[in-house]
Amino acid sequence: MSTIQQLARKTVQALTPYLSARRIGGRGDVWLNANEAPDCSTYQLDSSNLNRYPEFQPPQIINAYAAYAKLNSNQILTTRGADESIEVLIRTFCEAEIDSILICPPTYGMYAISAETCGVGIQQVALQTNFDVDYEAVEAAVLASNGQVKIVFLCAPNNPTGNMLDKQKLAKLLTATAGKALIVADEAYIEFCPELSQTDLIAEHENLVITRTLSKAFALASIRCGFTLAQTSVIEMMGKVIAPYPVPGPVAQIAAQALSSDGLEIMRDRVVVLNNNRQVLANAVRKLDCVTEVFPTTGNFLLVRFKDSAKVFQAFADDGIIMRDFANKPRLENCVRITIGNSDEMSRTLKTLNSL
Repeated sequence: MSTIQQLARKTVQALTPYLSARRIGGRGDVWLNANEAPDCSTYQLDSSNLNRYPEFQPPQIINAYAAYAKLNSNQILTTRGADESIEVLIRTFCEAEIDSILICPPTYGMYAISAETCGVGIQQVALQTNFDVDYEAVEAAVLASNGQVKIVFLCAPNNPTGNMLDKQKLAKLLTATAGKALIVADEAYIEFCPELSQTDLIAEHENLVITRTLSKAFALASIRCGFTLAQTSVIEMMGKVIAPYPVPGPVAQIAAQALSSDGLEIMRDRVVVLNNNRQVLANAVRKLDCVTEVFPTTGNFLLVRFKDSAKVFQAFADDGIIMRDFANKPRLENCVRITIGNSDEMSRTLKTLNSL
């Protein structure tokens, strides 16, 4: 170990970083491994104020997102992607080396990575056999922790399985854990099933936090713009911890245009197309002999369990199609996650599968 490595915190020395799609890489011309949108809109930028720091929370996007989410502007915090919201929540509410978060695997990997980076413990309550949240077990774990579990992360649609949250069971969990822990619903993909959002529970539950992003349905993964939705008390505490200039000026300009009436119409039209492409793909995949299971279809991705995922994954790679392999994850043996792309990309995906 080098002297520089020895200078790093012990938790960082032992940390395995999150392997994002770009970090893993791949070779091909069809990229279906990062749940990105297959198209992008065009935006206008005013570069006349690039010499000035941006506003702490640009009102043009805070107000626009509040209107979109049907909340008040003081219930919104904008961040550099939803990933920053996850980390700021942990830094705000968890004491290093004392507190813990609770996750329900298999789920999004950044919850655990952010906790490890901050020196915060990780407790787990596995998803049920059908990959739904075990609400009773989560409640029991929070209450049994004697205040150690400060944040519960629930992803809905869950990445990668696509499962959603049960509103009645979530409300019961929120009531049982009030004053003890925050319950965070990660709604990164909620635009693909907006009727299943939990935002209406915020008014009744101070410990409910919802994280959102413009990366998926809004097709703006590159600008790294996310949002936290919660009661004012949560937003104010996070505002003490977040960076002083979290959202660059050009990002705020693009986000404001995406959240305009025209931008929202474009997003919703995109969702209709991608949801249709997803259903067409799901219906076709279910008929294939090489497939043993197709998981719930709620986001802009489809998780599929194959008889031999290594063979399938290699066939995709040989045809220049980059997918996300989950076969090495517990309970996801032989699973591959397919991002929903445009009709040509879905046709190529099915062509490769049919060749098997």
